[in-house]
Amino acid sequence: MERMATARITWQDALLMPEDGKRYEAIDGELYVTPAPSRRHQRVTVNLVAAFLRLLDDPGHGWVYTAPIGVEFPDTEEGVQPDIIFVSKARSEILVEDGIRGAPDLVVEILSPSTAQRDRTIKRKLYQRQGVAQYWLVDPDTESVEVCDFAASATEPTRFTDQLPVRLGDLEAGEIDLTHIFQPER
Repeated sequence: MERMATARITWQDALLMPEDGKRYEAIDGELYVTPAPSRRHQRVTVNLVAAFLRLLDDPGHGWVYTAPIGVEFPDTEEGVQPDIIFVSKARSEILVEDGIRGAPDLVVEILSPSTAQRDRTIKRKLYQRQGVAQYWLVDPDTESVEVCDFAASATEPTRFTDQLPVRLGDLEAGEIDLTHIFQPER
């Protein structure tokens, strides 16, 4: 029996998907669909964004964005919608009208049961291959953050559970208190 060739999905294909509250991503020619995040996921995202605004955006180091915003890797026709993105002023040329075209300085994914495996494997390889400087995997269940420092050629992520230093290359922006990030709703 002959194997039928299937069409590779590109970022342009993913952009044509319906606006139904889900996120569509194209990685290695495959389409990935992520459901809307939980309240806990959103709470952690909001807390992290507040910390990033204080440490990175407000002092003028660059810009912080949250999903849904597209990050396109044009050379491979891949594209994703990470939870949080930071682009430094030095890399402002990757900011385009409809999103980001190129590798951000920092990509953050908040793990959820439906995405954790993909975030730890497929997306980690994608971000490393595409030249993202740092990739953070935020785990609300274990209240920890794993930092993959691709720019420093680190082979294994470093896990943080208390104070998380925000260091991107030469920029030392401060620390994030993870107890505040993972605090329950009041």
